[in-house]
Amino acid sequence: MNTLYLPLAALCFALAVVGVFVPLLPTTPFVLLTSWCLVRSSPTLDARLRSSRLFGQLIDDWERERGVRAGTKRIALLGIACGVATSLVFGELSWPWQVALVLVAGYGAWFVWRLPVVRG
Repeated sequence: MNTLYLPLAALCFALAVVGVFVPLLPTTPFVLLTSWCLVRSSPTLDARLRSSRLFGQLIDDWERERGVRAGTKRIALLGIACGVATSLVFGELSWPWQVALVLVAGYGAWFVWRLPVVRG
């Protein structure tokens, strides 16, 4: 069973990296899943992930306080807004797809908004 966790960690990590650049793909859940899988398959790789400048603080904040930093929250909400606006203006989507995009993005923004903020 442990042999399945390493490829799953790689997939989650790839999705987390893509999520850094794609507004509607969440980064935090995939980083947390990556760590969860690595703890079970490769503690050494998990230690490297936790010491990374990009993702380490995110994991630590979530494990300690079940929240994210205010700057992370602002960047996520701004990314969602920019991604939706760009898609609506340049995407040439039919109105049902536009409505679906706004609803999905609205739910994502609401979810991010509700995350507790880590102080400090």
